[in-house]
Parts: sequence; C-alpha cells; structure tokens
Amino acid sequence: MTGTLVLAGTPIGDITDAPPRLAAELSGADVIAAEDTRRLRRLTQALGVQPKGRVVSYFEGNEAARTPELVEALVGGSRVLLVTDAGMPSVSDPGYRLVAAAVEKDIKVTAVPGPSAVLTALALSGLPVDRFCFEGFLPRKAGERLSRLGEVAEERRTLVYFEAPHRLDDTLAAMAEVFGTDRRAAVCRELTKTYEEVKRGPLAELAEWAAEGVRGEITVVVEGAPEKGAEGLDAAELVRRVRVREEAGERRKEAIAAVAAEVGVPKREVFDAVVAAKNAEGSAGSARSATPVTP
Repeated sequence: MTGTLVLAGTPIGDITDAPPRLAAELSGADVIAAEDTRRLRRLTQALGVQPKGRVVSYFEGNEAARTPELVEALVGGSRVLLVTDAGMPSVSDPGYRLVAAAVEKDIKVTAVPGPSAVLTALALSGLPVDRFCFEGFLPRKAGERLSRLGEVAEERRTLVYFEAPHRLDDTLAAMAEVFGTDRRAAVCRELTKTYEEVKRGPLAELAEWAAEGVRGEITVVVEGAPEKGAEGLDAAELVRRVRVREEAGERRKEAIAAVAAEVGVPKREVFDAVVAAKNAEGSAGSARSATPVTP
C-alpha cells in the first residue's frame, strides 16, 4: 500500500496556537520535509517532541529536485509530513509541487489544519469577509506590480496580499494609485506575536504611514471595488484608469480601448476625457510660465 502525505499547519507566531495533532504527526512521521530544518528543530523543542523519522529540507531552491524523492517514499508506504516556516504548506510556501505529484500517483493527501495569516488578517481587518480572494505576493518591479494590480482594479471581492516590510510603502502607494486613494484597507503586522498591530484606513493614509518604516511579517487586506455603473465615473476617473494602464506599459490607444470596455462607455468618451485633461495640463503650464516673477 502507498503511504500518506500530510500537510501540517504550523503557528504563525504564538507557539501555543499549534494544533494538538501536530505533535502526534511530528513524532510519528516516517519522513518530515521542512522548509527550514532549524526552525523545525525549534518547533519540536517547544512542543516537547522528538521526531523518529528522517528529516529533510524542502524549500523553494530544492523543491523541484526533492519532490521525486518524497514521492518515491510515499509510493513505498511512508507517511510523509510537510511543514513550512509558518501557516499552511502550499499557500505562498513550498508544497504545491509535492501535492500535485502525489495526486497524480493516486496517493492519499490529508492535512492538519492550523493557523492562517490569510484568514486571521481577513477576520481582523474589519472589511467584508463573505467573499474574498488571495493574491499572494505582488511582483517586485514597479511596472509589473501596477499591471498586476490593474488586473483586479474592478474586483468586487476583498483582496488579501502578503508583502515584505521593506516594499510595503511602495506597494500601498501603487494600490492607492490603481484602486483609488480612499479605498479602505488594513495592514496586519506580526499577527499573534508580541507586537501584533492592525493599522486600518484609506490606502493613501496607510502609504504615508508605511513610508516611515515598518517591520515584521505583513499581510495586507484591501476592500473590493465598489459597485457602480458607468454613470458613476467622471472624466477624471476615466483619465486616472488610462494613466494607470499607460504606466504599466500599455500604449495610450490600447489603454483607452481597455478602459472603455471595462466601464462600458464608448471609446470616444474616454479619448475625449484624456485629451481634455492633457489640454488642461498644458494650459496650466503655459499660465505658470507666463506669470511674471517679482524680484
């Protein structure tokens, strides 16, 4: 008989959040695949567990190469336990490759439910939780980040993201640009840890706050797009959407066509709004240059 692959959720901060089954699985597994073997050692010591099985590393750098080895162990009847540094394996962590390979071999896959930064942040955000989508980490490059955000600019569901602390201010500023400065959001920092903090407010205010520097593990929750028809969009909003797409790399003609299709208005209406905004900016610039300077 083939073995069983067990995905085990681990604490995202407070060690006492570890589910009772986790200790039993750690002590009974034939093989433990850990994202970081040093963190696994600290976890087992905190839980008072002495693993009897073989411990191997399983992280982004060796995931592809190690998966066949673990599948072979599963085919041979082993119980393989997969743990990551925090939270549930496969959720922005190693695990998907192994689960897919196990499913392909008709190997049983089960899970030990545990803490989740996604659900914890969502629950604490104060934003709608009836419908949401998890977007993981955004691209590091500014243009790619704007493009990815543009794809969900009209998403009605609440959005959940992970982000590194040193990129948080840029990400929040990009969100304010794409989603609008007044879109509500929550930045959840160091969840379940000693210095847990949930900062709520409009995206523009959060971006200004984050510019001062933020530390720790970060989860960002953003309110979904409001429901409104084309009649609720003024010319300034049409222009803003075109500019967001242009900054993401689209040509103006393509950006205008995309925005028109997005909001259900004629392309000519979007084009006229863009031209009017350009002319207004040109006129303002000319007026400034014509103003005499008083010595």
